[in-house]
Amino acid sequence: MSQANGQSDETKDGSKWRRRSDVGFRKGFRDGRTRSIYAQPPSTSFGPKACLKKVPQSQIMQVTDPSSQRLQWKTSPLTVLIIKKIMDVTVLPPFIEMATWLIQEKNLVIYVQANVLEDQDLLDHIGYDVIKGKLKTFKECDELSDKIDFIICLGGDGTLLYASSLFQEGSIPPVMAFNLGSLGFLTPFDFQEFKESIESLLQGQVAVTLRSRLKCLVLDSFESNTNGLHQERKLEATKEKDKKKADPNNMRFKCQVLNEAVIDRGPSPYLSNLDLYLDGRIVTTVQGDGLIISTPTGSTAYAAAAGATMLHPNVPAILVTPICPHTLSFRPIVVPAGVELKVVVPEDARHTAWVALDGKNRQELQKGWCVRITTSVFPVASVCRTDQVTDWFDSLVECMHWNTRQRQKDFKKRSLKSNTSTSSVTSSETE
Repeated sequence: MSQANGQSDETKDGSKWRRRSDVGFRKGFRDGRTRSIYAQPPSTSFGPKACLKKVPQSQIMQVTDPSSQRLQWKTSPLTVLIIKKIMDVTVLPPFIEMATWLIQEKNLVIYVQANVLEDQDLLDHIGYDVIKGKLKTFKECDELSDKIDFIICLGGDGTLLYASSLFQEGSIPPVMAFNLGSLGFLTPFDFQEFKESIESLLQGQVAVTLRSRLKCLVLDSFESNTNGLHQERKLEATKEKDKKKADPNNMRFKCQVLNEAVIDRGPSPYLSNLDLYLDGRIVTTVQGDGLIISTPTGSTAYAAAAGATMLHPNVPAILVTPICPHTLSFRPIVVPAGVELKVVVPEDARHTAWVALDGKNRQELQKGWCVRITTSVFPVASVCRTDQVTDWFDSLVECMHWNTRQRQKDFKKRSLKSNTSTSSVTSSETE
């Protein structure tokens, strides 16, 4: 690909598409979209006499258009958490360069993982002396919501997932992710432009994509009534300061995930036997290798490999994808983001099941246990390089080569001049 700023890149098949850094794309976004990402509100009248029943104003939810979601600072940011890809020496020079610039030029306080300061390759690096003693660490059990103003990720998609896992009980600071990993679907920024990118972030008014998360509770018993669901929704609607509410007595573990919750058969040779409930009502029994419950962000991860559709992160939805189901008619489905899902291991199952949350915290689910899954009220505010739509399609093309193929050739018609020449040659040969 060419690196010319503001120019189109040309692929091997001759097709052209614009890079994220295209000036026209940035200018078009700053000037504002002409219409909402969401569709216009539907008509509430149906024919000459039918219409929707009016509801009280208190029951009407106001939804912000995602294209207008731009970051704004209440006060100037002072602290930054840098998540660095571990076990990769190629990330050390960028990390030191960025940390030095943030400390010396921007006077920011930098937090890093504790194991970063134990990295012998970093300690032996020639540039480490400049920032030695100026980096702060934290424990994974620490409450960071009130300490960190924003997050910078240096690596691949795993660094963004790790950043999400650090903030389980409250809101997550905005995240700017630089692609220094293998794939980089969730990391749109180039490190070569880190100064300009961070300057824009510090000034505010950058576009952000709110990536929804799933709140997952592992319970050691199951009740099919919906009373708990209504109570939970009332609690979720309370103010953020009341976030430390009581957890269910039968809860064994809880976690908020950015990609997906996977419930599978584990090491068992038998089919997994799982009952799927939606808002307290049984939907189906899953018989196969397992089930993937994912966010729109996770739709391009494990779910995509299992045959699910890929959803834009601004679509309010939850994906339910079976893993190698025993019936060919069991296709992936998409349900509204506001529902509650429960995946239950029935008492008559042949074996237990296992659950993994964003690829970690894997644990066994005994018979009678269930996983309760709802959309979290604390999304990940991912800073956009251009805008919500352009960044996503750029990632599809660059990382997954989405629908990339050689363009079909048109029909080549022989010109009149060519036909005349051919006729002349034929006449000469005849004579």
